[in-house]
Parts: sequence; C-alpha cells; structure tokens
Amino acid sequence: MLVVETIGRIRREHFQKGKSIKEIARDLKISRNTVRKVLRSGETSFSYEREIQPRPKLGAWKTEIDRVLAANATKPARERLTLIRVFEELRALGYDGGYDAVRRYARSWARDHASETASAFVPLSFAPGEAYQLIGATRSF
Repeated sequence: MLVVETIGRIRREHFQKGKSIKEIARDLKISRNTVRKVLRSGETSFSYEREIQPRPKLGAWKTEIDRVLAANATKPARERLTLIRVFEELRALGYDGGYDAVRRYARSWARDHASETASAFVPLSFAPGEAYQLIGATRSF
C-alpha cells in the first residue's frame, strides 16, 4: 500500500527533477511497475483489499471446525481449548493445513458468534425511592 507522501515524491522526482523510472525505483526501494502505475494514473492512493479469502485446505474442514468451536464455546472458561489445541485436534483427525488458517477462521467465527452469548440484558432502572428502600431493608439503623 502506497501512502500519499510516496506517491507525491514519485511524481516530483519524475516530473520536476526528470529522474528515470529505474532511478526512482532504486531510490525508494519499490518496484518499477509500481512507479509506472503511479505515473500513468492520476490516483492519490492505491490499496488492495481481497474481497474473498480463499481457503482451499480449510474448505472441506469447516463443518468440523465449526463443531469443535461450538463445543468449545459452551465449556467453562477453564476447560476451553486454546487455538493450538483446536489445531492439534484437527491434525489428529487428518487436517493437513496450517495453524494460521485455523486461527483466522476461529477469530472470524468468534466475531460472528459473539452476540449469541451476550443476548441477555438486565435494565437497572428504579422508581423514585425504590433503590433506597432496597438498601434500607438490608440495613438496620
């Protein structure tokens, strides 16, 4: 990802100082193709965001990972498996992918299912004087 300062410097070096694309690329330690792209376009920022994350090795294992993560979420905090343990359990079942893919999928799964565990809401509103009566009932003056 190029920042605006780098884009401005590339254009200044080329148009004002007359440097070649190769010299600019060498000085800024970026590729010549990137320098060409900046010079040919009028854009002020370049970024690339992948729309869909391909998960070729993880795809066949999603149902199994979902099952393990759902079972893990219902356990008490002290009994929950760490992501390393989840990964090792999947490896024992025959998964041959990497840990990072499992970790990224588990984080996105947790974000998607975070609202399921926190669905209860207890309002703390009292009628005037009601809170004082609750406190006074437990104390003896």
